Amino acid sequence: MELVAEKKEFDNRNSSNALDLTSTPTTATTATAADKGAEDRERQDRDLKAGFHPLKNKFVFWYTRRTPGVRSQTSYEDNIKKIVDFSTVEGFWVCYCHLARPSSLPSPTDLHLFKEGIRPLWEDSANCNGGKWIIRFKKVVSGRFWEDLVLALVGDQLDYGDNMCGAVLSIRFNEDILSVWNRNASDHQAVMALRDSIKRHLKLPHSYVMEYKPHDASLRDNSSYRNTWLRG
Repeated sequence: MELVAEKKEFDNRNSSNALDLTSTPTTATTATAADKGAEDRERQDRDLKAGFHPLKNKFVFWYTRRTPGVRSQTSYEDNIKKIVDFSTVEGFWVCYCHLARPSSLPSPTDLHLFKEGIRPLWEDSANCNGGKWIIRFKKVVSGRFWEDLVLALVGDQLDYGDNMCGAVLSIRFNEDILSVWNRNASDHQAVMALRDSIKRHLKLPHSYVMEYKPHDASLRDNSSYRNTWLRG
């Protein structure tokens, strides 16, 4: 799915509908696993008839603004806010062009992009057996790498795309951390293929180290980014 070619068409549209991180969350649509495939096909048919370019998956942007030093799971879940969802190339650019840029976000803040139906929580049924690849960036370059990852994820460009859940950009005081979540931490082939695909699409310099951590390990030590298990 080519996204960049569609961007210019939407750069100056819908300015009255500008989205920022204080927007009122939209209502999430829930569906059973059995119905999801049929609903996706119906959605894509409707989008095509309307002249839009449907994405393979529907996505949701979320954000979390946490109180420094507070780490309870209850407070984390309460602070996760849904910003907007989209299912077409056109819808993506309308949303993305009006989102606050990472460089303008306070620390600590997490910006999440996940497939519809998957919440950005370790305990979510789609995430609980999975894990995440982690990359640490200097703040001056994190926004560019985040945008490249978003385009690859939305455009279904990463290998083993069906194994993908979403991505997170964590804004911190001294650095920003990008993480890519997958469904199955025990599938070593898929985990390593995802690593290689991320490196390729981000054109990641060799000096950057990628770390992997299963979500069950994060649950045990109550930490997203410490005590990683695998480097590559």
